[in-house]
Amino acid sequence: MTDKTSPADSLICAPITEARAADFLAALDEAQRIADAIELRLDYLNDEDRARVLAELPARLAGVTKPLIFTFRPREQGGRRDLSLADRQTFWRSLPQALISAMAYADFELDLVASLVASSPIPWKKVICSYHNFDETPANLAEIRDRIARTPAAVIKITTQATRITDCLRIFELLEGSPKPIIALAMGVPGLATRVLALSRGALLTFGALRRGAESASGQPTVAELRDRYHVKQLSRASEIFGVIGDSVGHSRSPLMHNAAFAALGRDAVYLPFEVKDVGEFVRDFVRPATRKIDWRLRGLSVTIPHKLAIMPQLDVIDPTAQRIGAVNTVVVEGNELRGYNTDVIGAMKPLDELIAVRDARVAVLGAGGAARAVCYGLSERSAQVTIYARDLVKAQRLADEFKAQAAQLEDFDSGAEVVINCTPLGMQGRSVEASAAKSEQLGGVKLVYDLVYNPIETVLLKEARAAGCQTLGGLAMLVAQAAEQFRLWTGEEAPTELMWQAVSPPGF
Repeated sequence: MTDKTSPADSLICAPITEARAADFLAALDEAQRIADAIELRLDYLNDEDRARVLAELPARLAGVTKPLIFTFRPREQGGRRDLSLADRQTFWRSLPQALISAMAYADFELDLVASLVASSPIPWKKVICSYHNFDETPANLAEIRDRIARTPAAVIKITTQATRITDCLRIFELLEGSPKPIIALAMGVPGLATRVLALSRGALLTFGALRRGAESASGQPTVAELRDRYHVKQLSRASEIFGVIGDSVGHSRSPLMHNAAFAALGRDAVYLPFEVKDVGEFVRDFVRPATRKIDWRLRGLSVTIPHKLAIMPQLDVIDPTAQRIGAVNTVVVEGNELRGYNTDVIGAMKPLDELIAVRDARVAVLGAGGAARAVCYGLSERSAQVTIYARDLVKAQRLADEFKAQAAQLEDFDSGAEVVINCTPLGMQGRSVEASAAKSEQLGGVKLVYDLVYNPIETVLLKEARAAGCQTLGGLAMLVAQAAEQFRLWTGEEAPTELMWQAVSPPGF
């Protein structure tokens, strides 16, 4: 199986992971409504609840039209029960014939298959033979696949733990020329691409949780995310690939915006989060057309912390604005060239320009990091009178010297400015969510307070600003504006910004 042949071949399978019989059976009804296939994780149930589920299943099967996979996995292979080989053999041999007839597949671990080669209680055409590794993605996966292929099982399943993004390459290689139908996935955030792209590269199915908290493995998206955010059932080898690279991207909102935009414009594309530790390795193996080890149509990338500087030596062309700022947040793959841009300046300044004229205005920039560099660049183009306030005065002075601004300690901030722009992480969701870079009494006379923090939407600083009678602007405006410019650079089309707003805004915002 080397490619997807038709939409009918694409299956999103929802595992049922409830621990109580009543909840388990209710989840079966839920999965019937939203998934293409259903895995009954019977190892999640204790003996009493499992007996009840198995007793009630035959009466419910008439209402189940989706393929069913039965799984009874031991703890050491990812299950929820301490089960010996004998326990598993007894379970499968005692399964009622009505359930055996109703199931599409039974998932047997490799050691179980080996023990039942001569006397399987389940027809081999209904058996998935599975291998799991929860520590790593070993180098000999092709050997393991071929070993499973030599068993009488109908389907090969290999699931490993991705410790870095390059582990995905081994999983994708398994799908190429597999001698039998295959399911191959990598767990963890670095392995997400294997789950999203599995169907387009020939896998029998991919797994999606019914909801957050119901995952059967780490890094598992929900059915809704696979279907509605990533549109996995519409993807093919011809689909364009985009994504964000960073060393912590699991909570990035960029996939929400860009996938919504691609869908709205009918573009055959998907945007993925790529958790990358070594940016040079990633560019070589996944990005640069001459050296990459995967056959895909990668068209562009967003770049976030900590790779905005490290990506620059990997590029063929860098836009002058990005050169001056000293950071790239956007990569465009154009032919065999990699081109770098920085859309943070446009992202930060466009929403500000729509609200207030900053030319010659007195502006206080709080912070001296990467976001502050982009803001100072934009303000310098508008001849604003800038003072940079930072805890590290030496760092602030260097930035001030570069952009002909003033520098001061953050603790010395006063309300002499007309515009205040927070470029620090103070107020961000996490340890500093209750913090604020300024209090209301420091904001007297300020016309506008702009907080680049967007999570939460309503920061403490914005509350303090409104209490002082200031106009406010939140960081979501910059997030959407910089993403819209990325979209234009990648596609040549104007982004549906209103839709992108809706994709990342909380209900009622």
